[in-house]
Amino acid sequence: MSSSDDPYTHWTALSDDELTVDNVEEILRALEDDLWVAAACVDRLVDDVAVQRSLLQLGVERTESVVESGNKSLTFSKILVEEALNASDDGQADADSSVDAEVKTRRDALASHFRDAPVDAQLCQMRGILLDRLDRLNTFVELCKELPVATNEDELDDEWEDDPWADGTPDTSSTKPPRGSPVDSPVPLSIFLVDDLLDISRIFAAHEYYPALHILLSRHTSSLWAYRFTILDRIPDHAHPSEYRDLLPGCDASTDMEAQFTGQNWRQETDWAESVDLLTSTEVITWYKQRVDRVISSTGMVDIALALIQHGASQGVPDLDELGEELSLLARLVYDVPHSSDAAEEDDWTLARWHSMDPASIVKAYLSHSTPDTIAKDISRLVMPYLFVLESRAERAGQPDPDLPNRLLYDYILTAPLSISAAIFEASKPTLLPAQRLVRDDEVLAKLALACLYGSNSKTEWSTMSRIFECLPAWDINRDDEDQADEADSTLVSLGAFVVPSTARPHCTAPDLLLFFNPLPLASLSRALDILDVHLESGEIFARWNVAAPLQWFLRSSHDAAEQRAWANRMARRAGGPGEELTRREDWEWLLDDMLKLCSISETGLKSAFGLLSNDEVIRIFFAGLLSSGRFNIAKDMLRSANQKLSLSSDAVEDICLAASREFYDNASSGNYKFGDMKLAYECLDVPPPSDKLSSEKEFIEATSRLSSFNIISRPGIPISPIEIRLTKDRLSLISRVLSSNADAYKHTQVILDLLYKLGFRNNVAAEAKTLAMLADTALQAEDFARAYEASERMIHTVLHLRSAAPLGVEEPMVQEASNVCWVACFQLGRQPEFPDVRKKLLLLGRALELCPADKLHDVLNAWRRLEKEDLERRREELAGYATKAPRKRVSSPDKQLSSLGMRLHDLHMPSSPLVNAEDAAALASRTFNRMASNFPFSVGARSRSTFSREDESGGRGEGGVGFDGDVVSAQASRVLQKGIGWLLGADDDS
Repeated sequence: MSSSDDPYTHWTALSDDELTVDNVEEILRALEDDLWVAAACVDRLVDDVAVQRSLLQLGVERTESVVESGNKSLTFSKILVEEALNASDDGQADADSSVDAEVKTRRDALASHFRDAPVDAQLCQMRGILLDRLDRLNTFVELCKELPVATNEDELDDEWEDDPWADGTPDTSSTKPPRGSPVDSPVPLSIFLVDDLLDISRIFAAHEYYPALHILLSRHTSSLWAYRFTILDRIPDHAHPSEYRDLLPGCDASTDMEAQFTGQNWRQETDWAESVDLLTSTEVITWYKQRVDRVISSTGMVDIALALIQHGASQGVPDLDELGEELSLLARLVYDVPHSSDAAEEDDWTLARWHSMDPASIVKAYLSHSTPDTIAKDISRLVMPYLFVLESRAERAGQPDPDLPNRLLYDYILTAPLSISAAIFEASKPTLLPAQRLVRDDEVLAKLALACLYGSNSKTEWSTMSRIFECLPAWDINRDDEDQADEADSTLVSLGAFVVPSTARPHCTAPDLLLFFNPLPLASLSRALDILDVHLESGEIFARWNVAAPLQWFLRSSHDAAEQRAWANRMARRAGGPGEELTRREDWEWLLDDMLKLCSISETGLKSAFGLLSNDEVIRIFFAGLLSSGRFNIAKDMLRSANQKLSLSSDAVEDICLAASREFYDNASSGNYKFGDMKLAYECLDVPPPSDKLSSEKEFIEATSRLSSFNIISRPGIPISPIEIRLTKDRLSLISRVLSSNADAYKHTQVILDLLYKLGFRNNVAAEAKTLAMLADTALQAEDFARAYEASERMIHTVLHLRSAAPLGVEEPMVQEASNVCWVACFQLGRQPEFPDVRKKLLLLGRALELCPADKLHDVLNAWRRLEKEDLERRREELAGYATKAPRKRVSSPDKQLSSLGMRLHDLHMPSSPLVNAEDAAALASRTFNRMASNFPFSVGARSRSTFSREDESGGRGEGGVGFDGDVVSAQASRVLQKGIGWLLGADDDS
């Protein structure tokens, strides 16, 4: 026989794909070697069901011989056991161990048989493999009826690609239906026969092939049931439990254990090693809870978790009701609560997060996305079921709390935005049926509304607040007027004191206020609503004029006139708000009407927001606010209007205008009265009829504008401000600063005097004399002796005119002050060596003699005699020169002039004692000028040092200036002035 005719070689030459049922029957069945045929059947794994079944059946047939031989050995062993038992003395005792003896004998017999017949041992092993594969083949055929139909586009699962049985090349047959399969299968038969059933089951679970998975567990219960929870864990968390409910565990109430799964194994008898342990009910409950936690945390699908618990409860698993209740409530929160399109992380709910929240937080979560349009419905369908569950749980726990639902609902209302609270109050109106109302108690409704409104800091939601007020009940309570007044007053006082901020409670919240309103009786509660009505009306008026205040302000200010006055000023000045200034008279009249309404008394006898202010005071505040807006034409029209809304006296109008003008003045950044606030300050004075006070104020504004034009410096680089000018106590110092900071200012005598008059010194001769003295001194420092003399001459005329007008024998303080200034100024200029006009100097010294005090005459006279002596010498020289050139004329002798002066001194009753020496004169001059310096409100600047006299070199005026500013003189200035006056009085003449 050739090799090609050898059936063994022919069989082995056939590939798996070439095998057919005919090949098995014609080639393999014809072989007589049972061991070889059985091995050939075990060796072949094909995907064709018919071919694989023929191979397995043939292999089982060829192993039948081992069953027969094995049975013979077992029969012989059974006979030996029976004989041993019959020969025993105590058959009854040995009967208990007969089973164990039989088992041991069977094992020994089979072991002995297989040692003696190794071929039978191999056939026995292969028979077990063939039978198991035949069971799997039958299962596979049943699975193919349940598995989804495979298409050419389906690909093998990645887990199958890692199969250790694969030969490393892609199995293209897996994408095609197995030949001869009753229905196409995604699992190749060749793999299904040898792969681990647990792995196959897990893959079916992952792909949600639940019918196929159920077949596997039923047909191979002994192999797979011990791993049932491992297989269930591979089912996707998002899968609905109803799809695999037959696979879920249940409990047997009679045994308090897991219910036994009834399988349908292909072989009825199972070995003892194939039995599995059942879980206790507690362990089953734990598995369900763990599964729920994993489903929610991984997918967030609360409905799937709820369905899982519901199915577990239906299978008799105990203690799942409360968890199911929790999941039902959580499912409402997840699926029924409206969410925004851009849901944030806080909407990612888990069971752990749910358990960590307190009931109040859960209520807020239910209503977190509710709107005023949906809040009432959301409370009914979401919050109320949750609150009822809490109440029932408290009852089951033996701690009933029937007020719990209301308390949680009220807490939410108190902390919700006003728009949400308003919608809740509208759903609780007393006009609705009780079953339709969210808050059914009228008194509670009123207390909640009062707490919400007075606890809110809102300044804009007045229409919402009015909506809330319209939802409140109205009680008909009969009380006399006196009782009403007393009750209203006490209620206001207590409310105002309660809302005052403190360190312990910086702001009084709505829950705090509810504690206050809760104990109020019905009468006080009704009165509180009347107060609320007045406050809401006042709040709307405030908001209309852009000076809105929270409702708590009305409580705090109800007994605080200062606070009411401050708010009235704010209302009058801020009406309209930025960019909305009132430009029409009608608007201002409307504002005045509202302000007067706020200081009136309501129909219920309650005072309004400005109830502590009189009508006259409110009108004054309004008029001041009108002026502060700069609408002076409107102010004039309203003052002259026939309806007399501004019922103010002329004096009151003048005072208010002056105050408004000064306010503009103080706020002005520039002193120029042609623009800005200073212009408003000036024009404001034209509103009332003219008067001396108004004219004086206008002149002061003009003086301020003139001072600003002189560029007086307040601090280095900073011009003097109007407010600094007004706050200057000694305004004459401003004249001094003008003269010292402007080199040519002294040349404009009339301008400086006009400035003096407008600064408030009109008809003040002493101030005019001081100003002329400053002009003269400034001109002297500039060595402009002509203007210095003109100023001195005008000063002398002014003082002499004042003295002549004074009563005879009475020397008024102003006259004395002017005289003192005048004689010192005349003495300074007349004593000046650089002044060349001796005649004028003599005249000045003569005026100094006329005006100075009696105890200073000898000082001035000494200077006058010295000057006259110098003049006589000069004249003699001139006369001598003239005598040689011209005819001689008669002149008065110096002795005659001295005689004239002596007569004048005699008339002044001056003692004829000799003049004091130079040293005494200097000391006297120092004391004299120290006293006189206080009357010089000006400062002396530096003078030119182009020429110096002998007296300058010996300690005269020098280059330092002398300054006087009211009663305050610096030490340095004092020393300089003392030295200067000593020189002026001739203290160094003899030195």
